[in-house]
Amino acid sequence: MSPSLTAAQVNSIVANQHHDPFEILGPHAIEENGKSGWVIRAYLPNAESATVVIPGQGSEYPMNAVHHPHFFECNLTASAPSTYQFRVREGEREKLIYDPYAFKSPLLTEFDRYLFAEGNHHHIYEKLGAHSATIDGVKGVYFAVWAPNARNASVIGDFNEWDGRKHQMRKGPTGIWEVFIPELGIGTCYKYEIKNPEGHIYEKADPYGFYQEVRPRTGSIVADLDSYEWKDADWIEHRRQTDALAHPISVYEMHLGSWMHGASNDPPLLENGKRGTSVAVAELKPEARFLTYRELADHLIPYVKDLGFTHIELLPIAEHPFDGSWGYQVTGYYACTSRYGTPQDFMYFVDRCHQNGIGVIVDWVPGHFPKDGHGLPFFDGTHLYEHADPKRGEHKEWGTLILTMAAMRLKTS
Repeated sequence: MSPSLTAAQVNSIVANQHHDPFEILGPHAIEENGKSGWVIRAYLPNAESATVVIPGQGSEYPMNAVHHPHFFECNLTASAPSTYQFRVREGEREKLIYDPYAFKSPLLTEFDRYLFAEGNHHHIYEKLGAHSATIDGVKGVYFAVWAPNARNASVIGDFNEWDGRKHQMRKGPTGIWEVFIPELGIGTCYKYEIKNPEGHIYEKADPYGFYQEVRPRTGSIVADLDSYEWKDADWIEHRRQTDALAHPISVYEMHLGSWMHGASNDPPLLENGKRGTSVAVAELKPEARFLTYRELADHLIPYVKDLGFTHIELLPIAEHPFDGSWGYQVTGYYACTSRYGTPQDFMYFVDRCHQNGIGVIVDWVPGHFPKDGHGLPFFDGTHLYEHADPKRGEHKEWGTLILTMAAMRLKTS
């Protein structure tokens, strides 16, 4: 690669108009005057100065501004460092950060891309969305979002002041944008900033996110689905050995938010079995609130068992913005609603049902989705998930949009 950059290349990063920032940012091999070496480049909005810090060496290498006061680079004659950090000074503030563009190994394999492209990836939720990962010994979160018609995509959140210039993503051949952001973890709130070809900005919740903020807030939250310890092995084994068609069932259908309410002055039940206020449970009226998944387990299961039901059927619990929709206007197909608690709280509810011999059926809504700006409509600046033809794409009586068959196949495989 050329040892120098043009102003146009720098401006493409500064203006957030490059489909693959890894081509310019991060470490790159160079050859100059017959000598090989490395150049490390970074775009650090608001930075007054920056140095490269290589762990274990005890030395720092100053970076110089190139074509723009916040675009920096540093030449190294030594071999490429496996990991490095930037010491960044912004006014009186100084911070030490890893360079996200030093981590170039995507978690999506070519086989993942192939299956996704043909609409046949049955576990795509394990790859798209936000996932904790460790790359080159550094912990962080890997983000991936499908936005094939977008000009650019970035991850935004409190960790970067919701500034789409700071964590620009790379577009792959199947229209999936991705980036690994070091040092983020479980509980990080984020969205995707997506620009259409004309540069209009859309801030979107993660379609493959496992957890969202309690409405009316609309951010996605990085969640850990692997830490819960299930205790329903006996029920699972019994189900495996039982011919379901040879046994009668009785189903209790219900909407979690309508079955019973708690008093707003009664703190919700938390994971540790105590009551407190650290769980953001949605309130209905000044005198009432929704019960948590854990409280519902305590109250609902004995009631259903006493009536002799074998199953509980839950009206849709996927994330939705409007209480009055009863879950039938989905914005997050992979996120159980945070109105009643966390994903682990919902796991606890299902686990308790199974331990008490009760099966759980969850309604799923592929028929339509709402027009809320943080959701699926016009996701990448085009009618990605909905029909472009309004005669086919909208339920007029509901004011909601209709998924195309192609979008349904990708989302539900």
